[in-house]
Amino acid sequence: MDEVKVIEIKKSVFAENGREADELREYLKEKGVFLLNLMSSPGSGKTTTLISTINAIKDKIRVAVMEADIDSDVDAVKIKEATGIESIQLHTGGMCHLDAEMTRQGLDNLPLDKIDLAILENVGNLVCPAEFDTGSCRNAMILSVPEGHDKPLKYPLMFSVCDVVLINKVDVMPYFNFDMDKCVEYIHMRNPKALVFPICALSGEGVDAFAGWLLKEVAGWKA
Repeated sequence: MDEVKVIEIKKSVFAENGREADELREYLKEKGVFLLNLMSSPGSGKTTTLISTINAIKDKIRVAVMEADIDSDVDAVKIKEATGIESIQLHTGGMCHLDAEMTRQGLDNLPLDKIDLAILENVGNLVCPAEFDTGSCRNAMILSVPEGHDKPLKYPLMFSVCDVVLINKVDVMPYFNFDMDKCVEYIHMRNPKALVFPICALSGEGVDAFAGWLLKEVAGWKA
């Protein structure tokens, strides 16, 4: 009996996406546009964090946002109303992540000649988005206090691919069994170079530190 032929589709898909992601980064470099990919689980406070961050930097650089969701335009409308910046909605057609080609399609609908920073709010998910390079210049993620300090142990890839981890909702730490020191330790187990910013997006606590980092990254990319 002949053996069944096994085709490793996953490897070829990732390889092709990696090539497209590298090409997209080169294109963004030529245009002078910095792309930040922001990931997290649902309910961690991505949109609220973006609003606080954008309002802290929009007078210094030109910003636009791409909101990715399976359906609805709730977040894109919320961003536009709260910040006044360009905001578009990307529907993934049921997919739980964005890849480089999908990101490029979103960027094609932004006026890149009038933008310094494009922020991609990825689909809420701690697994799939981490597996696909979107072509971003930097990856950031949000971990909210109610999710627990052990998430870096449970979702290693997400934390290993992120340059920045925002620990959001620090205002509710007294009500949850959340150990900040342990969380930072676990994050650095996965990624020793990751920067960690404890924040409260609702009150704005800690957001200026993240905004300052982001401004420096944009300036360095455009230099």
